[in-house]
Amino acid sequence: DELDIQAKDIPGWSVASRNGLTVALDLTLTPELRAEGDARELVNRIQNLRKDMDLALTDRIAVQYKAGQNVKISFDAFTPYICAEILADSFDYSPSLTSGVEIEINDSPIIINVRKKEN
Repeated sequence: DELDIQAKDIPGWSVASRNGLTVALDLTLTPELRAEGDARELVNRIQNLRKDMDLALTDRIAVQYKAGQNVKISFDAFTPYICAEILADSFDYSPSLTSGVEIEINDSPIIINVRKKEN
C-alpha cells in the first residue's frame, strides 16, 4: 500500500526535482566535450580580438597560433567550426610563433596572431 522513494546522490550526476518532475544531468567531461569547450573558448577570444581590432563584421582574417599539444588536438578537431565562426581563411599552427596576443585556455598558454586579410 505504501511506497517510500528516497533520493540518493549519484557520483558524476546532478539531479533536481520540482513539482513531480525530475531531471538528471551527467556531468562527466569526456575528451570530446573538453575539445569542444576549448574550441568554443578560442572562438570567443578571437571574436573579442576582432572587436578590439575594429574589424567589420564581414572582414576575413588569417590566424596563426602556438599552443600545447592537448589544445592543438582540440583545435585540429574543430578547425572547420573555428574558421566558420571567426571568418578565418586560414587557421595555422605555428610552433615557432613568438609574437601575438597571449591567452590561456584551461590553464594552457596560447599565443594568437590575428591579421585582417586584404581583399
